[in-house]
Amino acid sequence: MYKIRDFEKFGKRMHLIKKIISILLYIIIIPVIIINFVILVKSYIEPNAIPSFFGIKTFVIVSKSMEPTIMTGDAIFVKETNKNDIKLHDIISFHDNGDMNTHRIIEIAVQNGITKYTTKGDNNKNPDREKVTYDKIEGVYLFKINGFGKIADLIKNKATLVTLLIFLIIISIGQVHMSKKRLDRKEKRYNYNIDKTKYQYIDLDNKK
Repeated sequence: MYKIRDFEKFGKRMHLIKKIISILLYIIIIPVIIINFVILVKSYIEPNAIPSFFGIKTFVIVSKSMEPTIMTGDAIFVKETNKNDIKLHDIISFHDNGDMNTHRIIEIAVQNGITKYTTKGDNNKNPDREKVTYDKIEGVYLFKINGFGKIADLIKNKATLVTLLIFLIIISIGQVHMSKKRLDRKEKRYNYNIDKTKYQYIDLDNKK
């Protein structure tokens, strides 16, 4: 037999679990929505530029040229960097004949006052044919998330942003509804206890 207290403990435990899950969802979803919104606005303002969030950009690796440092399917994060802060052996993402490439700098040279970077994939035998100039660089590699490429692409999608907004609204409405139900239950228990006390009250002065 289950006691009332057992059900109350179970209810409190489930309420705590739901609350923790809701908080975690808010922590994850709200930043994603904010980042996507900023990127979306920037993509409209500068349609020919790769949008960033406070100078941070994300790319999905589709080749094996940087393995094992960066694997195919990894999502990488790069940061827009001043030319003077780009160093030898930095990994950079840059435009390469219409494509986006991510390779390591193996040589820096200045020719006719123009700084040129020689790049090479860690998994490639030979350096890249074309030298890279600063205007082609989108950013310097910061970190990666293993195998996060497909999810990163999905997050950038406009339909995903709308879906997340709807999901957040549903969660918020659900939280408000649950809070109201809990308040109603507390009020009913309070009124029940008051009524119970009234029925149990005995006038000891008249009991003789």
